[in-house]
Amino acid sequence: MIFRITFRPYGLLMAVVLCSVSAFAQKGPLFRDPSQPMAARVNDLLTQLTDSEKVSLLGYRSRPVERLSIPAYNWWNEALHGVARAGDATMFPQAIGMAATFDPSLLQEAASYISTEARAKYNLSAGVGRPQQYMGLTFWSPNINIFRDPRWGRGQETYGEDPYLTASMGVAFVHGIQGNGDQDSGPLAGHYLKATACAKHFAVHSGPEANRHTFDAIVDEKDLRETYLYAFKKLVDSGVESVMCAYNRVNGEPCCSGPTLLHRILRDEWKFKGHVVTDCGALDDIFERHKVLDGPVATAAAAIRAGVNLDCSSVLQKDALEAVRQGLLTHADLDSALAPLLRTQIKLGFFDGKDHDPYSSYKGDSIHSPAHVALARAMAQKSMVLLKNEKGALPIAMDKIHSIMITGPNAYSFDALSGNYHGVASHMVSFVEGITTVAGPGTRIEYDQGSDYSDTTHFGGTWAASNADLTIDVIGLTPVMEGEEGDAFLAPHGGDKVDLDLPAAHIAYIKALRKSIRSKPLIAVVTAGSAIDLSTIEPYVDGIILAWYPGEQGGNALADILFGKVSPSGHLPVTFYRSLTDLPSYQDYSMKGRTYRYYNGPVQYPFGYGLSYTSFGYTWEQQPKSSYTAKDTISLAVSVSNTGPMDGDEVVQAYIEYPSSDRMPLKELKAFQRLAVQKDRPRDLRLTIPASDLRKWDLATGKWKLYPGTYKIVLGSHSRDEKLKATFTVPSEPEVRRPKARH
Repeated sequence: MIFRITFRPYGLLMAVVLCSVSAFAQKGPLFRDPSQPMAARVNDLLTQLTDSEKVSLLGYRSRPVERLSIPAYNWWNEALHGVARAGDATMFPQAIGMAATFDPSLLQEAASYISTEARAKYNLSAGVGRPQQYMGLTFWSPNINIFRDPRWGRGQETYGEDPYLTASMGVAFVHGIQGNGDQDSGPLAGHYLKATACAKHFAVHSGPEANRHTFDAIVDEKDLRETYLYAFKKLVDSGVESVMCAYNRVNGEPCCSGPTLLHRILRDEWKFKGHVVTDCGALDDIFERHKVLDGPVATAAAAIRAGVNLDCSSVLQKDALEAVRQGLLTHADLDSALAPLLRTQIKLGFFDGKDHDPYSSYKGDSIHSPAHVALARAMAQKSMVLLKNEKGALPIAMDKIHSIMITGPNAYSFDALSGNYHGVASHMVSFVEGITTVAGPGTRIEYDQGSDYSDTTHFGGTWAASNADLTIDVIGLTPVMEGEEGDAFLAPHGGDKVDLDLPAAHIAYIKALRKSIRSKPLIAVVTAGSAIDLSTIEPYVDGIILAWYPGEQGGNALADILFGKVSPSGHLPVTFYRSLTDLPSYQDYSMKGRTYRYYNGPVQYPFGYGLSYTSFGYTWEQQPKSSYTAKDTISLAVSVSNTGPMDGDEVVQAYIEYPSSDRMPLKELKAFQRLAVQKDRPRDLRLTIPASDLRKWDLATGKWKLYPGTYKIVLGSHSRDEKLKATFTVPSEPEVRRPKARH
């Protein structure tokens, strides 16, 4: 990808800048000359590197090339919901919570703030000659795997179970991180990437965690294309700079050395021009655990031939040169592997000098700024999902509620705010602190932990709760109970869950509180990164708020919702099933019977579900036309009215139901829009859906096909809501008549 500078009203300034850049660069090697074409710069550097030096640059701990003044660089950096593992940084809600906002524009803004902080940290670290891990600009986020099964501990890192929502949020994150089209930092900003994003884990990767290093995911081409690759294709088309190949095999081929995913699909079919990085240790898995290749030399050769450029281990650095000596790789193969990494570094300005870097001025005051903190609070507000609200328990009426008991094991928990792959914010607002601050000094508030995660008989705070007007109990999971293999050390099965249950101690505590407080209101705030069974507490509480892992401003955001400063507006990006018995085997990667797209049985809460303190009505302004072809765009318009007592945000969701055919989804989200609607002031909304996006993979021909027949479009507040509906048809394609042969 070559970034061209567009002359705008600042053209004179641009010309001066480019002239000075060119004059400066003529004194050094061509690869350091920003005025030269990308290909020329890459080729110049390749000709100056020896094979040993080239191989030394293929590992994530890139070694210095001192004779060319190229410093060491560590490619491994994380930014799932804020710059991670690198000191003070703004911590946004966990990815699954940000998906619950159904707000790509808000996520793009958050990602832009994340990359601003990343640039500041990089400048501070590089300025003192410390090329540390987690202080660079190449981020291995977002995780766009499909959260197909609620047992997967890492599902919290994703944008949920739906390919369209995942793609929409993922593209927004990439644009925010990379700064595509960002002109905020002056005329050269569009010439450089602010940082780089990485679409992971490619592909068909969503557990089980316990055997991810040996697992072979079996999936046919239809599910592969329609579900598991959909978001990856959208991110590649949107310019994501990097793709990470996964640990597992797919249909027998290791993701990091098999020809199908990396070579045939990613490179040849999709024309991906960025770089491919392995998951950490994935190449070692190929010969040590999958046992499909004889050893590291053969694996290094196979990975490079398949399209791997960067190794998050040391196999390529140690063994690629030996593969050349054995004739398994050519010198040209090394160049082909290294060239995309050099392009990425040039796009980041690594060889241009800070005088020409539009982001070089970012320093400590760019980190954890008031604007970033405010956005973290807004994101957390919009992520939380109200699942139950009976008897007007919420919002809290301060004219009636004068004393509050805050309790529960997660009420003061860092882990319950942070989720996994987290950073460290200098000021984390716990749920206790947030509620106390917003309630004000005139409200009597008590706190007691009340319960732990295992004891089902000994509790605290029940007597104090009986003396309060309202009790708020913060319970649920934390990232040590669900997460990645090794990190979630209290998870019973390698980071995964074995059931959907809340901790038994939390259920027992809810019952003890209800017994003590009798008919007084009891609100359950639940932290988790996945679907869980809430039926065991639902009868005993008046309200349920799913807070996810809401980040550093979680306490303030929860209080804003509890006290009615904002109306809750989060919507579930996953289905809440009643039981795991409703699902196929965890090891089964077929989509049959999974997610709202293919499961039509009873649920606790459907995909897209979320309550509000107000209510909304829809009316048609423009219905779809009666017929469309593959080249058309479906356009519709609705008026959304707020028919309740306060202003609020509605998330309008448009689902498509397909003609009856084998293995068609029951329905699919194909458009959505978050909309702020004031009382008695309707908002007009227009949605568009390219008809080509309704195509399905035809196994017989191995191609995408828009099936003829009658389609239904349904608009509502969740996947089982039908506020408006309309039908349209796709006609059969006319048969191509061949001329008769002449005799």
